[in-house]
Amino acid sequence: MRLILYSKPGCHLCEGLQEKLEQIQSIAFELEVRDITTNDTWWQAYEYEIPVLVLEGNPPERLPRLSPRGTVAQLEKMLQRFAL
Repeated sequence: MRLILYSKPGCHLCEGLQEKLEQIQSIAFELEVRDITTNDTWWQAYEYEIPVLVLEGNPPERLPRLSPRGTVAQLEKMLQRFAL
């Protein structure tokens, strides 16, 4: 499974989500962090939406947004639904 996290420098919510993702060990996945300030298309799509987590595929699937107060366990449970 390959996940893409759309982020930007100074986004504390993005940093928090990335830290939680990095703590998950029960699900194998690759994480690519994309800085929306480096690409106009990403900026237009996600300027007011970040953090955005996308499951790479054809087509890519935007994953549900977890509350910033959500735990690593809650994030892990959500990802398990998409890890099939």
